[in-house]
Amino acid sequence: MRTLTAQMSSDGGAWRLYVVLYGETEWPTFQWDRTAPVPTVAERRAALASLGYEVAPGAVWSWTEDSRDPDDDSTSVLLIAAVTVRDRDGGAA
Repeated sequence: MRTLTAQMSSDGGAWRLYVVLYGETEWPTFQWDRTAPVPTVAERRAALASLGYEVAPGAVWSWTEDSRDPDDDSTSVLLIAAVTVRDRDGGAA
């Protein structure tokens, strides 16, 4: 079973979820129409399903933060969540 990485991010604007497809110019993407609260796990699961993916068995969401300028700690924080996903049918993505 081939797995991929899904990421969800926000830089203060609307939350976006996307599945990383290396070598592709466009990635499957879902965007919520709100900035807060953070989408729940159930909302993320539904968004992934709408894109044809599901969280891989045993995978859990992990969080990290980044900034537009890593050398300037006064810049806005970019929150990024990631999880391993697979095709909804459990086969190769």
